[in-house]
Amino acid sequence: MIGRLNHVGIAVPSIDAAKATYRDLYGVPESAMTETRELPAQGVRFAFVNVANSQIELIEPLGAESPIRKFLERNPNGGQHHVCFEVEEIYAARDAMLAKGAAVLNEPRIGAHGTPVIFIHPKNSNGVLIELMETPKAARA
Repeated sequence: MIGRLNHVGIAVPSIDAAKATYRDLYGVPESAMTETRELPAQGVRFAFVNVANSQIELIEPLGAESPIRKFLERNPNGGQHHVCFEVEEIYAARDAMLAKGAAVLNEPRIGAHGTPVIFIHPKNSNGVLIELMETPKAARA
């Protein structure tokens, strides 16, 4: 069973421009935004915007083979890329998804929060790419 909503992933052509939007239009203070980091294994740059009850993950392409680049070719202004829910144990979640016939797009790998993640194909979730993320150990205590 899925746990809490961890974040909504938004693909953007520019993280800096997206941060400015959240700051200037929505009043999110700079202190609520993380620094931009890279995750070369997944071909993305990312930053988080912390809001009262969750996070928004801003993701932009890193390199020509980035899956985000392909998303932005179809959606040049950016848009919702995925929704991420926490699960207790990623391998059990993967096995449960496979047993239910879901298309799991990857083996567990380390995501932006430093914990293992998998992605479930949008065809299994009403057109929405779902990320399942193992709950960070610090959040379990």
